[in-house]
Amino acid sequence: MNIHEYQGKQLFKMQGLPVQNGIHCKTIQEAVNAYESLGSEIVAVKSQIHAGGRGKGTLYNPETNELVMEGGVKIAFNKEEVEKYATSILGNKLVTKQTGTNGKIVNNVYIEAGCSIAHEYYLAILIDREMKMPLIMASIEGGMDIEEVAENDPEAIHKIHVDLSKGLLDSQINTLCNSLKLNEIAAKSFAEMIKGLFTLFVEKDCSMVEINPLVRTTNDDMVLLDAKVGFDENALFRHRDILDLRDLSEEEATEVKAKDTGLSYVKLEGNIGCLVNGAGLAMATMDVIKLYGGEPANFLDVGGGANEEQVKTAFSIILDDPAVKGILVNIFGGIMRCDIIARGVIGATQALDLDVPLVVRLVGTNFEEGRKILSESDLNIHTAETLAEGAQKIVSLIGGEK
Repeated sequence: MNIHEYQGKQLFKMQGLPVQNGIHCKTIQEAVNAYESLGSEIVAVKSQIHAGGRGKGTLYNPETNELVMEGGVKIAFNKEEVEKYATSILGNKLVTKQTGTNGKIVNNVYIEAGCSIAHEYYLAILIDREMKMPLIMASIEGGMDIEEVAENDPEAIHKIHVDLSKGLLDSQINTLCNSLKLNEIAAKSFAEMIKGLFTLFVEKDCSMVEINPLVRTTNDDMVLLDAKVGFDENALFRHRDILDLRDLSEEEATEVKAKDTGLSYVKLEGNIGCLVNGAGLAMATMDVIKLYGGEPANFLDVGGGANEEQVKTAFSIILDDPAVKGILVNIFGGIMRCDIIARGVIGATQALDLDVPLVVRLVGTNFEEGRKILSESDLNIHTAETLAEGAQKIVSLIGGEK
């Protein structure tokens, strides 16, 4: 789960970490009032979306798709400029490298007091799944696309793995300070900051904390000028305060609907909807669809104990995607009985007036009864004995279109 920068800054501030004063705003007037309240002649007007690259993004009118302004983060030197930038940002679509061409509508801005910057750095704490421990990455090359730095000068990114049984060691902090070429004053500020940031990372079950840029001021203080924070969703039951920060408008609507129903759904770029029970089987189903020339439109795992109503919901979620031209149902009956799936398929087909090709492959518990239920219906449902046959049929029925 991701949160906005302004929310990340609130967490940092509660942890005693160094951030600039800032005010979250949802309207143009709130932005103007924020400028006056902060008492800083220079402020940053920052678009708030769940994506990086905002500063280099482009704002478009969501209705006409006309260019509104280059850059989703602007420096304002007076009240009039704050009003101008807030007007250009709020309600418009911001397109960055991370949003894709569809972009995201900006409903929030963050007005942040200016900072006297001497140098910009990059800092991140991640989970290295291969090493099974947190990884701290830091670079003296901050304030730019870290991907380009990693590609063109990988040695400029310094990495430290932290053994949680030992914690973040002073020797590791000294190594980071030396890597960033910090003087004595800045190193002391960095040490206090990284200790607090790492504590936050662990205590809040973060999956990522990225600061780009981390800045050294002209007074050699280290300030967190950015806050890109993500959390392990499997641990959110321990953090109701973090769950309250969720902005559902930033998430795929169908994925939110699926999650509320207890289904695992991820939207993809293809046109063949997939309804499968079991994550491994779902992955295999997508692979076989691609093998026969098709493109899956989604990952959808209904789990081992879905009922008829959940199957109907799963169909409605798949059909919410206008790109879907056909659906493949692939069920291996274990705990889930194939006859229940069959009734759910028929109920969904009738309720939703399904008008795209549907192929169903059932095997396992009560599969014969399930197939009989499907065959005795007067609906246009195609059955398959094997996954390969099912994939071939659905690709053929939609004309092999990708």
